[in-house]
Amino acid sequence: MYPRNTPFDRLVAGWRRPALLLAAAAIFIGLASAVGAGEHMLIRVSVLKFGTVNWELDVIRHHRLDRAEGIRLEVTGLASTLATKVALQGGATDIIVTDWIWVSRQRAEGIDYVFAPYSTSVGAVVAPADSPIVGIADLRDKRLGIAGGPLDKGWLLLRTLAERRHGFDLNQDTDKVFGAPPLLSEQLLAGRIDAVLTFWHFAARLEGAGLRRVIGVADMARRLGIETDVPLLGYVFRGSWADRHPAEVLAFFRASRRAKQILESSDDEWLRLKPLLRASDAATLVALRDGYRAGIPKRWGARERADAARLYDMLRAVGGEKLVGRGRDLDGGTFWAALSY
Repeated sequence: MYPRNTPFDRLVAGWRRPALLLAAAAIFIGLASAVGAGEHMLIRVSVLKFGTVNWELDVIRHHRLDRAEGIRLEVTGLASTLATKVALQGGATDIIVTDWIWVSRQRAEGIDYVFAPYSTSVGAVVAPADSPIVGIADLRDKRLGIAGGPLDKGWLLLRTLAERRHGFDLNQDTDKVFGAPPLLSEQLLAGRIDAVLTFWHFAARLEGAGLRRVIGVADMARRLGIETDVPLLGYVFRGSWADRHPAEVLAFFRASRRAKQILESSDDEWLRLKPLLRASDAATLVALRDGYRAGIPKRWGARERADAARLYDMLRAVGGEKLVGRGRDLDGGTFWAALSY
């Protein structure tokens, strides 16, 4: 006979209580997760289900670049940008992809998000190959599709450039059609709108189908005096989380840079990714590949940060409080200080 009423007996008896049972389950699940992960820290990334960042994250996981850096990625695809932001705000994820305008706005509200670059590709104005629209001035009195809504950064820059360079207000002098990118692409192909300002990968698909780029958002910024390639889109996370795990967060960005190098140099990698790209033909695949490569940030330092502040001022002048919130200037802590190249 084993001794009765031992500490072990009392512990087992205590598990009949629901609270203790849940606590014990959490302990065992935590131990199992730790064993499964080994020494690799889990980093949770939430992104748009069909967003372009999935290509980079797929390369990281396919080539086990995360494991080589001592981390393990868990990628969750969500239905909207808003859903990714909610996931970050609720602590359900560690990293999302969005722009630094939103980060600065959140910091003005006391939330310690920070930004690190992902891509300089944003969008472009596209028109049919035989269209008389060859420049911004030709958009006057035309029916223009605009993806992203009235506060889309490309739309705000396009309005600014039209006013400064050509002296007219696109907001008043065009027939605007706001809508989802796929719907606007269909409208353009059907001849129901004259041109479209859309996100870069939708623009690339249209170019792959034989349509013509009028001007890219990066070109708009250049014409407005921005001298560097400022990445509007980037990885966003809490600064306090990065402070607790600086080595692992830097490891994530090394894996990200390595994935970009593969995508920049290997055409075979793009063939492997073709199902994920949903490219229906070779021309579309090439357009998506070249558009992604053009958006890979080459430098991220003091000059780019200074240009971002200038770009912020331009966007705030047009978008106002609806865009930037209560902030008057780009918050000084918007960009994660530990990363530069």
